[in-house]
Amino acid sequence: MLVVAEYNRMRALEYARRWAMARNPLFYNFTGIGGDCTNFVSQSVLAGSCVMNFTPDFGWYYRTSEDRAPAWTGVEYFWEFMTGAGEFRAANGGTGPFGRAVSEGEVAEGDVVQLGDAEGDYYHTLLITGRGAQGLLVSAHSNDAYNRPLARYDAPLKRFLHIEGVRFDVQRADCFGNLINGIALPVT
Repeated sequence: MLVVAEYNRMRALEYARRWAMARNPLFYNFTGIGGDCTNFVSQSVLAGSCVMNFTPDFGWYYRTSEDRAPAWTGVEYFWEFMTGAGEFRAANGGTGPFGRAVSEGEVAEGDVVQLGDAEGDYYHTLLITGRGAQGLLVSAHSNDAYNRPLARYDAPLKRFLHIEGVRFDVQRADCFGNLINGIALPVT
């Protein structure tokens, strides 16, 4: 039986603060071979949810660099899994975090923004980690950033994802301590 719980935004933010300018040894660094941005955001969202979705092809999980879901590291796939779009609809109803598209004014710390080009292709995923005098602050990998103003990114398109909650099996274990300290990934 699945239960819905709150997404722990404070843990996602704590994870981002710890790992935005470094690399957690539990995860491969994809910088230079497609980018590490969505991998980092997935790690941060995992810290706030402590549950993955192991549905083959359409889930959201990471075991190793060779055994991971496309949604873990792919910008478009991440969005589709989290919002339950298209082929990801069935998997999104299972375990893991879930969200919805919102306006910039509706996002909270721990939510996600993606940047797109003029052709409508989204290419970069960032975690919203604060608000400042220049607006939203974000953290990211590839071009590592912690609390960088979103206004400094020159992108024609921006879309915002509000993480609404987390679905999990009743017997969920707390993964946060092991995850943030680079000790172990959640196994269920």
